[in-house]
Amino acid sequence: MSRSRRLLVLISILLVALGVLYYQSKKGVQTETIQFTSSLTGRVLPYKVVLPPGYGLITSRRTHYPVIYLLHGWSGHFDTWLNSTGLEHYAAQNKFIIVTPEGNVGWYSDSATNPSDKYESYIISELIPDVESRYRTIRDRGGRGIAGNSMGGYGALKFGLKHPTMFGFVASMSGALDATSRMDDKSIMDTFGAAGTAARSDNNLEQILRQLPPEKLAALPFVYMDCGLDDPWLKVNDHFADVLSQLKVRYEYRRVPGGHVWPYWDTQIQPVLELAAKVLSAPS
Repeated sequence: MSRSRRLLVLISILLVALGVLYYQSKKGVQTETIQFTSSLTGRVLPYKVVLPPGYGLITSRRTHYPVIYLLHGWSGHFDTWLNSTGLEHYAAQNKFIIVTPEGNVGWYSDSATNPSDKYESYIISELIPDVESRYRTIRDRGGRGIAGNSMGGYGALKFGLKHPTMFGFVASMSGALDATSRMDDKSIMDTFGAAGTAARSDNNLEQILRQLPPEKLAALPFVYMDCGLDDPWLKVNDHFADVLSQLKVRYEYRRVPGGHVWPYWDTQIQPVLELAAKVLSAPS
């Protein structure tokens, strides 16, 4: 074999190897961190993005994906879901973009006492547009879901009720759904103010629901809820599920063995993703 022919063979082998490496690097789940500077809050609010298998492949460059915004609880941060559960592994079984925002202890609400704590406005007006400008998302209600645990469960339900044209699927795991009625926590006082404030009534989930006319109730996104049988918020979740039933909102509620702990949420995020796959639009 001539030297030039051997060189061509080596180049061909190298190109094939590079192609295999490229495919292997892009076919699995990829995780990215975005350091987003919020003008509403005046601070950096990072978020994690879990990209589905094959997102980076050339053959997928025209495919758009549904997004699930996954909110953390009171003691968590933007990276807690990935650090405390098998979310990255579970994401490999689905075709979602999963975004885990930073909510600090702001109850995903605009604070009644601190003008720079605008965690509801941030999610709706800054985070979602930023995600949709960076990634190939399905940019309509059918392509967006929002879910969370504990404080994040409260936040997810509130976003679904207050912004129903933005989300097609809402999920709460062990939601701290009584946040606006509590007076025993500094973060709640900082967020909603003293008893009787407009912020408390405006962010009270049951009041929001009961004030909606029938046609708007019928147009709400599908609601999923679960709560552990040993969870201190079980009765609160039971009550809210009863309200959904009374008002004929489309929902599913599961009472599951477990407590208000990460092993429970690690288990429950799996059926949430499975249900979201049935409710949200498929990649297109």
